[in-house]
Order: sequence, then C-alpha cells, then structure tokens
Amino acid sequence: MGPPKKHFVPFLLLLAFCILLLLYSPRPNSISTQFPLNPHSIATSTATSASASSTFSLTIKVLTFNRLNSLTRCLTSLSKAHYHPDHPVHLHIFVDHFPNQTQSNIDLKLQESLGILRFVDGFQWKWGQKVVHYRTTNVGLQAQWLEAWWPTSDDEFAFVVEDDLELSPLFFKYLRALILNYYYNASNFSPFVYGASLQRPRFVPGKHGNKMLLEKTSGLFLYQLVGTWGQLLFPKPWKEFRLWYDDHRAKGIKPFLDGMISTGWYKKMGERIWSPWFIKFIHSRGYFNIYTKFPDEKSLSVSHRDAGVNYGKTAGPDSQLLDENSLDFDFPEMKSLSTMKKYDFCFREVVAGRIVWSLNDLGSILPSVQKKEAVLLVSLFGVSETVTRNLLCHFERLNIWNYIFIGPATDFLFHLAQSGHPVIDADGFLEDIKSFKSLRIQESNARLIKEILLKAYVVKKGLELGYNTWVVDGNMVFVDNEIFLDPMDNFYAGESLDLFYVKNSPSAHKIWTHDFLHDVAAMGDKIALPSDTVNFASVMAKLVGQKGIRFKRIDEKSFGMKIGNQNLNQALETNKKVVYWFRELDMNSIQKHLQEMNLWVIDNDSSCRAVVCHNS
Repeated sequence: MGPPKKHFVPFLLLLAFCILLLLYSPRPNSISTQFPLNPHSIATSTATSASASSTFSLTIKVLTFNRLNSLTRCLTSLSKAHYHPDHPVHLHIFVDHFPNQTQSNIDLKLQESLGILRFVDGFQWKWGQKVVHYRTTNVGLQAQWLEAWWPTSDDEFAFVVEDDLELSPLFFKYLRALILNYYYNASNFSPFVYGASLQRPRFVPGKHGNKMLLEKTSGLFLYQLVGTWGQLLFPKPWKEFRLWYDDHRAKGIKPFLDGMISTGWYKKMGERIWSPWFIKFIHSRGYFNIYTKFPDEKSLSVSHRDAGVNYGKTAGPDSQLLDENSLDFDFPEMKSLSTMKKYDFCFREVVAGRIVWSLNDLGSILPSVQKKEAVLLVSLFGVSETVTRNLLCHFERLNIWNYIFIGPATDFLFHLAQSGHPVIDADGFLEDIKSFKSLRIQESNARLIKEILLKAYVVKKGLELGYNTWVVDGNMVFVDNEIFLDPMDNFYAGESLDLFYVKNSPSAHKIWTHDFLHDVAAMGDKIALPSDTVNFASVMAKLVGQKGIRFKRIDEKSFGMKIGNQNLNQALETNKKVVYWFRELDMNSIQKHLQEMNLWVIDNDSSCRAVVCHNS
C-alpha cells in the first residue's frame, strides 16, 4: 500500500488522539452531575440543539374572566417590560364566558364582557402576535389553564399569567436567561425540570412540612411545587402532563395525595381548579421547578390576590415588585444546575447524585446517610422496582432516612440516585476491590458470593467510620421503626429474613478484617446453590460462630410475618416488626398480601399515595 500521503497525516493524528481520549477518559465522580432519564418520562435527556436557542418562541398566556381593572393592570405591566429584538414574544388572551344559565343581571354581565373585549381589542402589542380567544361558554380556571397551550415544537415556551398578576419590567430578560441556561445549555439541562416560577417562594403544601427558611438559600433553587403566579412551562413536560391528565381523567382516577393541602382544595372545589392535578403528576415523576429568592421578599411577578375563584375577597399583593432600581447587579448568578439546592413538597432538601463506585466513594457518602451512628444497608438484589418504591414510601412514613441501597447497575438504580436516594453500584464497586479479582469463585455461586462479599465490605467500611450497620433485604416492609433502636448485643441474625446487625464494637473490629473477607469469598466452594436458607445473614452467622463470637438469633416467628401463597387473607399481627417474603414469590401475590394488610401504599403510577412530612 505504501506510506500514507501527506495530506492524510493530520487526519490520522487527529483520529488517533480521539481514540486515546475515549480510551482514557476518567470515570465520573461519585457525585454525579448527569441527569439520568426518568423511566416514566417521554422527555429525552439530550437538550435541543444550541442553534434552536436563537429561534425559540415564547407566548404569554393571559387568563381572564370578568376583572377588567385587574386585566388592565396586568397587560399594562406586560407592555412596559424589556423585550429582546431577536426574540418575538406573542400574547394570547383567553377570555372566559360567564355561565350561560345565569338568568339574573344578564345585561350587566354582557356589559362586563363587552368592556373586556373592547379593552383587549384596543390594546397595542408590538412585540409579536396578539390573539384573543373569547369563549362561548364558561369553562372555569382548570380548562383555562389546560387548554391554553399544546406546544407545536420543542422550542416553544409558554408563560402563563392570571389577570390579577403584575409583572416586573425585568421579567422577560430573566425568563430568557433561564431558558438559555437551563434548557439549551446541555451541561445544565435536565428532563427533571419542568419550568420556572417568578413568584416569591412562600408556600409549603405538605402538612407539617418545614418552614420555608431561605436565609441560607440565595438566588436560584429547585422546588417541586408549581407556581401559578407567573409560571414558565417547558414544552416536553407539559405535553407529558396533558397526556397523563387525559389518561387519569378518562379512567376516573382522582388527584388525591394524602398529606397535601392540595387534596383538600380538590375535595372542596373539584374540577374548578387544576393545580392538584399537576401537583399529583409532579409527585409521580419527581420533577422540579426553578425558583428564585430575591432580597427583601421581592419578586418578578406579584399577585394582587383579587377576589375570584381562589379568593373570596381581595387579599392584596403577596410581595413587592422588583424593578430596575431594586438590585445593584443585573441578576443572581445562573449557577450550575448540579449545584442548586433541591427541595421536595415538605421543603426537605433532596441530595441527588450520591452514587458509590469505589471504597473511597463509600467513605465520603456513608457519613451523609448515618443517623445516630447507624446505617441501614438495603439490598436490591432480586427486588423488583415496584417493591422498592413501596418500601421507600414506608421509609418516608416511618421517618427513616439513614439507608443506602446496594444493587446491580440498572437504569432504576441511577434513577433512585437522581431522586435523592444514596446507592451503591455493585458492579462498579466490585471492580474497585482488587483483592476480589484474585479470588476463584464457582460460576454457579458467583452472583450470591459477590452479593455477600459486597455487603461485608460495606459493613467493614462502616466499622472503620464508627457506625453500626443493619443489613436487610429489600423484599420486606417495616411495620414500625423500633427495629432500629440500638440493640444491646454486638451481632444479631435473622437468617430467614436475611437480616443481620453489626454493632460498632471491639469484637466486631477484631474479626471483621481482610482475612475475614477472604473467608467470606472462600465459602463459594462450600455452600449449595443460592436458596432461601443461604444468604448474607446465614453466611455471616456461620462465620461469626466459627470465630467463637456469640451472636443473638432473632426469634423470627415473633419478630416478622412471612407471606406466601399458603397464608392468603392473613391479618397482620400487631406485634410484628416486619413483613417479608422469599424472592421467588410472584408480584401479584406480594401486592395482594400487602394490600390486605394495608401495607401496599403506592398507586397506579408506582408513586406514594401520601406525602408524609416530619418537621425537622
């Protein structure tokens, strides 16, 4: 073939450099800055191309009914805002009709509608199209919101404004910056973010939730609650919500979410309002909204809370409007999305991205999950996604937060991490354990021994950090949290439950050495194939006993209730601490048993039926 021609040499050098770059790219840090795709979501995790950022469209959706003075104030404030010459802004005004069945004061209501129509007809809008939608019947606030927008592309955004709002002249400048930084900037894009609210953050919908103390939260942060007083909506999540809403309404499913004030609103007002539906959707998906804290409780969008659907009488402005003279700088820094604080409906901080890939990662993440020097290691080997979600709801109910999941590297495991649950990637963790690579393990027992060895390493690290460790299987439900009161004994074993406890004690430190871990791995040649009687707890009990260390066996019959096909319709005894089952039990049977004991607490979306806030 001969030597390559000279004009190919630069190309070949570039190709070689790219190959080396791919081969030697470092593994991600333990705190992930990526946003794995929610398995429920139709949104993709890849942001729209940067070229679209210069051509995106924004439409202001103004919703009004019969409040001419409110509408005049609202539109006047919108007309005074500072818009960008490269980005046209369209104005759509939706005028709801008065109820046609009303017989009294017909002439007065006709005059009110005519006055609003005359005003919007004469209102000048020079920054884009002005469209007026005058309804022929009264549809109410819910339809006004839900029917205001169906995105025609992924580069179309809506900013929804009710007529008693007043907007800052700076609002569009800020919205544009948010869209460019958190939708079109690939390093900041997340399919878990559905939009941004311009109202002052002030409300926590979870009953008994934490007070919204924002002294330590400056600038931007993420919060699950939708802000109906000036809400920017991203196209993909809104489409997803509309399809979810249609599915649930058609099947007669109500947006009930126990523990949330919004459920009380819905029970009182029914389909007159829309927000309980959106709140329920956001809860099922784990999505977040961008909020901003400005100084002195000022905001870019102020609600005057005029009398209407939401208020029986006028309550007055909720905050002060931000203007050009309010700040000594343009705007708060558009910080990286991965560094923003995140809060759920209880205003608990959600710490996302805690993924353990190595022993070093474990040393940095375990301290973030311990409580009273104790860690709960939950195994997801052989545990279904649905069962895990049900277990998490019980953790929330019982105020248990000192857990860390361990399981194989799956999309669901990384989704858990992004949702704020610490996880150990078993596959990556094993690769980091050099001593494990030299072990010879029977192929038939490889999965079981790997699982047992991984848990033993986590316990060892916990001991080094001074923690007590509970190792439990995910195929169970905790009835109460008394199980985690500090036991007197150094070791507890429930072999049928696959539950094992190691107390941070001299005897535990004495035996839990690298030699002990080699003994664990060596059992691969001695035990039978994986079965209900061979698990982490049984292996640890045997090895601890061989070392001459006393341990306490849990009285499993009094401690837990085992469910299975042979005991259908069995009621839960009040003295039981856990309900458990073997991995081979089918999903339908598990659900049926737990439903009969009121322990199946997830809905058709596999999300918790309740939000349980524990004030902290």
